[in-house]
Amino acid sequence: MADRILECGSRLTIAATTIAIAALSVVAALQPRDRYELNDSHLHLTNYIQEGTNIRDFLTLMGTKVGRVALFGIPLQQQWSYGNSGDFAPTYYLQTDAPLYYYSFTDAVIATAYRSLAPAERERFDPMITGFNPADVYAADHVRRVLTTFPGVFSGIGEFTIHKEFVSSKIAGETASLTNRALDRLLDFAGEVGLVALMHNDIDVPFPKPGQEPYQLVQLRDLFLRHPKTTFIWAHIGLGRVIHPVRDQIGIIEKALSNPALSHVNVDISWDEVAKYLVATPEATRAAADLINRYPDRFLFGTDEVAPADQTTYLKVYRQYAPLFAQLTPEARENVRTRNYERLFDEARRRVRAWEHVHVKEIAR
Repeated sequence: MADRILECGSRLTIAATTIAIAALSVVAALQPRDRYELNDSHLHLTNYIQEGTNIRDFLTLMGTKVGRVALFGIPLQQQWSYGNSGDFAPTYYLQTDAPLYYYSFTDAVIATAYRSLAPAERERFDPMITGFNPADVYAADHVRRVLTTFPGVFSGIGEFTIHKEFVSSKIAGETASLTNRALDRLLDFAGEVGLVALMHNDIDVPFPKPGQEPYQLVQLRDLFLRHPKTTFIWAHIGLGRVIHPVRDQIGIIEKALSNPALSHVNVDISWDEVAKYLVATPEATRAAADLINRYPDRFLFGTDEVAPADQTTYLKVYRQYAPLFAQLTPEARENVRTRNYERLFDEARRRVRAWEHVHVKEIAR
C-alpha cells in the first residue's frame, strides 16, 4: 500500500510539473510583443548529429524574455567514421576528420516540431528551410517542395553556408561558391517568394597572408548586387573563430550599408565568437556602437546557440553584448534587439503565405 501511495504521489508530482511548464509556455506565448527584451534571429534547434532541444522545452527557455525566434536545424550531418574516430562518437565537426554531408530531413523535423505547437505558440517562431545543398542547381526545387509540403510554416532559408572556416572543406561533394549558378537560382527563387535568406559567408579566408585582399568579400558584394529583390541577413558580419576583422572592417561595412543598391542587405551579430571581437576592448565596442547607431535599421541580434539546455546557456551571448547595448541609442537598441527582426520577418510571413496561397492551390488542382 505504501508503495502504491508513493507511486501515485510521484505521478501527481510529474503531472503537476508538466502542467506548470505548459502554463508557463501559454503565459509567455500570450505576452504582448513589446514586453519581451529580445528576438533571436539565429537559433539552431538541433546539432551536427541532428539531436537537440524539444521545442516545448525550448519555448519554456524563451520564457518572458525572448519574443520570437528564427528557428532551424543544421543542414549538415557529421559522419561517424569508425576508421577515423573508432568507438568515439563525434557530435561536432571539429571532433573528427570524417566528412560532413547534407541532411535534408532537417526541414521535416523543424516543420513537425512547429506544427506540434498551439497556434499562439507558433506565432513566436519563424522556421527556416536549410536542408539543401547550395552547390546543387536543384536546391531551389527542394525549397519549393518544402514550402508546398508544409504550407504555413516557413519564413526563410538558412542558415546556409558558402564559405566557412573548417567546415567548407569537410563537406562531401562539390564545394559551394559565391559564383555558382546554383546559388543564383536559389536566391532568385527566395526573392520571388519573399523568403529571408540567412547566409553564412566568411569575410576572408583563415590565416590570410599580410596584404592579401579578401576576394570573398568582393564576390559577396557582387552576389548581393545580383539579387536586389532578395532580403539578406549576412550572418556574424562575416567573422568567426579564426576569421578576424579585416583591415578597416568598420569602413567596409559602412560603405556597404550606405550604398542604396545594397539596402536589402542586413547583418546579424550572432555567435559568441563574434561578440568576443565587438566587446574585446572599449575602443572596439565604441566603434561597433557608433556604426550601429548610424545604421540602426540594419543590424539584428541573434544567439547562434545550438540546442541550448537551459536559459542561462541560451542567453549567454545576450549578456555578453551588455557593454555594446549600453552604448546604443534607445532607438538603435530596440531595433537591434526586437524591431528589425519583426519588420523583416513580418514581411516575409506576409509574402510567403501569399505565394503559398497561389501555388499550393495549383498543386492541389
